[in-house]
Amino acid sequence: MNVLVMNCGSSSIKFQFIEIIAEKLICKGGIERIGTTEALLTYEQVGKGKIKEIVETPDHSRAIESIINLLLSPQRGVIKEKSEIDGIGHRVVHGGEKFSESVLVTCEVEECIKEFCKFAPLHNPHNLKGIETCKDLLPGIPQIAVFDTAFHHKMPEKAYLYALPYSVYQKFGIRRYGFHGTSHKYVAEKAVALIGKPVSATKIITCHLGNGCSMAAVLGGVSVDTSMGFTPLEGLVMGTRCGDIDPAVIPYLMEKENLSVKEIDSLMNKQSGLLGISGTGNDMRELTVEALAGSHRHKLAIDIFCQRVKKYIGAYIAVMGGLDALVFTGGIGENAALIREKICDNMDFMGIRIEGALNQQNEESIGTGKTKVFIIGTNEELMIARDVRTLVQNLK
Repeated sequence: MNVLVMNCGSSSIKFQFIEIIAEKLICKGGIERIGTTEALLTYEQVGKGKIKEIVETPDHSRAIESIINLLLSPQRGVIKEKSEIDGIGHRVVHGGEKFSESVLVTCEVEECIKEFCKFAPLHNPHNLKGIETCKDLLPGIPQIAVFDTAFHHKMPEKAYLYALPYSVYQKFGIRRYGFHGTSHKYVAEKAVALIGKPVSATKIITCHLGNGCSMAAVLGGVSVDTSMGFTPLEGLVMGTRCGDIDPAVIPYLMEKENLSVKEIDSLMNKQSGLLGISGTGNDMRELTVEALAGSHRHKLAIDIFCQRVKKYIGAYIAVMGGLDALVFTGGIGENAALIREKICDNMDFMGIRIEGALNQQNEESIGTGKTKVFIIGTNEELMIARDVRTLVQNLK
């Protein structure tokens, strides 16, 4: 069964083509800078190298058309007919309270995704555009929507409600939804297999650390709390996002700096986090180099980042009443040994201790204490493809 996985962003599309019965990646690629005459197309067929091309791509429709043409190309392609695509999986950022699992896309589902654009205006419109375009270009092929919020859907009310008037939740749906759910689910399942206990007996904290960062407390295979909230701004310090702050800072800054709603939103989402503290950038690799060279601001950015993760670890251990495994994933989580070392430092009393050499080598298991500590590469595309397989098979 061949599955095309699509991840449509505001100015980019990433895709993978997977033979999902054998869980074998066939090819992958993407298009960046959509909306320009110099969009960058990358394409890699497994075992045959990678290509990069500059292509004119005025919109998402043209981008998806280019991807389909690549798959069908006599020289570079992997299929001869569109009918060889058995299903299409779309990453959709926000599923609101309606979707607790992946679903077959219908007109009703499309309307719901459109409705939830109010919660994720930077993501859902482009996710929906991908679905609409594939429906036009690949008619008759089942499309599956896989929601970032779905894994967190079973959180208890005490975890997802804010202490605002309850009527605000009832009227506007303002609550914690959580994100990165597909990633958290994938690495939590891998961790359960490594621990070797029944899933119902496991207590796991997953740390998805990249430009966007979030954590989840996964109790018995279920997300019972997570750091991102109503939007992906809440929680950890991120590349350009501030994460948790005193809410009173917002009206204070708006008044003092005469900022509009859009300007304060930009300040918190695009000018803060590692970028805001360091003053130079948000790439953890570059920040680490500068910090080790003696830069106070860069060291401070890293320290604040690690302190916030450490605080959430302690909170989630308390929420679950213990911990079997701490999991690092994402670009920073999988590759930044210094960051993992700082986060786990002085946590022996919680059973968290890592071995320096294993940590430096990015080994899968780096813990030497009572609590397991894992580095697990995330694979959201595979998780999406698995859901497509299940739902498409159910149609037959």
